[in-house]
Amino acid sequence: MTHKHPTMDRRHALLAGAGAIAAAALPSAARSQGLSSRPVRLLIAQAPGTTPDSLARLLAPRLQARWNQPFVVENRPGASGALGMDAVAKAPPDGHTMQVNVSTTVTLPLFYAKLGFDPLTSFQPVGLIGATNFVLVVHQSVPVTTVREWITWAKSQPGKLNYASPGLGTHHHLCMELLKQMVGVDIVHVPYKAASQAYTDFIGGQIPTMFMPLPNALGFAKEGRIRLLAGTMRERFGLGPELPSLSEAGVRDFNVEPWYGLWAPAGMGADLLAKYDTLLREVLAEPETREALAKIGVVAKSSSPTDLGKIARAEFELWTRVLQQAGIKPE
Repeated sequence: MTHKHPTMDRRHALLAGAGAIAAAALPSAARSQGLSSRPVRLLIAQAPGTTPDSLARLLAPRLQARWNQPFVVENRPGASGALGMDAVAKAPPDGHTMQVNVSTTVTLPLFYAKLGFDPLTSFQPVGLIGATNFVLVVHQSVPVTTVREWITWAKSQPGKLNYASPGLGTHHHLCMELLKQMVGVDIVHVPYKAASQAYTDFIGGQIPTMFMPLPNALGFAKEGRIRLLAGTMRERFGLGPELPSLSEAGVRDFNVEPWYGLWAPAGMGADLLAKYDTLLREVLAEPETREALAKIGVVAKSSSPTDLGKIARAEFELWTRVLQQAGIKPE
């Protein structure tokens, strides 16, 4: 605050006042980019311990250090991710509510007719974070060791075999529906409310086969409980380089790459979006970040906001075709 002084000339007083106003208006680098001193919420539509949650907790301190701005992770799970996404869609696009999410959430309109948001238009894409690999697995009691043997085994028992997933629209579900269509097998979907429940029954032998994230599958395989057959990504994955892809194993052109991205509510200003884009790219370029991502089974990948939007649209179109062929309609 400035005070008048009898010996201070008018010009000096005006300059001093202007300096005080400028100092109050720009107390930090973050505020100069359009953020207040309030923390940024990285809202996760999945439960603690899931990959989006792990990614957010990995990114938050790195973003905070670069921006000198508090970042906190908040979980809002439920309704296959719809609860958390609805909260982000309705938040002000002021940069204080962001979301780390998995690619399958773009398919929610294909399962739920009454959503309060549109995954493709209610959010501003910021950039890719990374991708992982899912793997086709069987319980150790199933007498198959290759994908070709799996196809023969499944075809020999049409409609009698089950596969598990943590719910509609998850990669566990979608990958199997795509595989069923590509190789012509009939396996019944058994959706669970959580991945842990699905894995428990699978490891216990009640469910003979399913798709799992590679990091989870590797742990069970090392214990001798399950057998890994092939990965969903076209290229072999660094976490399991000895594992063939489904495309290599004979299901030609099968290629599903589960990815994760950073999103904001629609309407974010161009300057703020550019700042987030730059920061995310810088964080993902750090060797320490890439190593930390690899430990949780994620390969770091970056993109522009525009490219992430195109990737999300292609993802939606792929699963729209698969679900239409499977006869699955929104409820």
